[in-house]
Amino acid sequence: MSLRRIPVVSTLIVLVAVGVMIRLGFWQLDRMHQKEALLNLYSQNMKLSSETALPFDADARRKVWFRHTTFECRGDGDTRPKAGHNRKGETGWAQWGQCLSITGKPVAEVNLGWSQAPTARHYAGGSVGGIIGPDGEAGARVVADQPLPGLQPSAAPDPTDIPNNHLSYAVQWFLFAGIALVIYALALRKRLAAGGSGG
Repeated sequence: MSLRRIPVVSTLIVLVAVGVMIRLGFWQLDRMHQKEALLNLYSQNMKLSSETALPFDADARRKVWFRHTTFECRGDGDTRPKAGHNRKGETGWAQWGQCLSITGKPVAEVNLGWSQAPTARHYAGGSVGGIIGPDGEAGARVVADQPLPGLQPSAAPDPTDIPNNHLSYAVQWFLFAGIALVIYALALRKRLAAGGSGG
């Protein structure tokens, strides 16, 4: 076997690609640990008795997900029905209302309850207490503890619904790197064997 017959450029390209895939694998492992920390924080947030008032700092928004909040809501009119579930897990229509600030700026979207029919309800606002969920169009999404009259309570935000599949992504990147090395090694072996038999 002569080292001169090894294609330098192709080998470098493969090694660089394998290095990138391995790096992506370790990056996914880092993301897994970060997600685990966030999920632990969210689980702790659900146990807190203290309340977080809206509006809150946008930079710290994710840190208050799944905490309880109480605030005054200025409604913008009728609710907007969207597909959702009640606390029994039944599929139907969640009635979402938009809360505005004094200046008319959206502050939060509020899930005001669940119904079987997609009929909008009028909502002028009032005091809202509920659980902060992942960001909505207004920057915050709250599922109200008490639904509007005639509606059923909607399913509360649950941190266990947030997937943490970074480990499987990491394994995939490491497998891709290993497969690339095996394929290139076989191709290189075939090339060198062909070169040797031809000489």
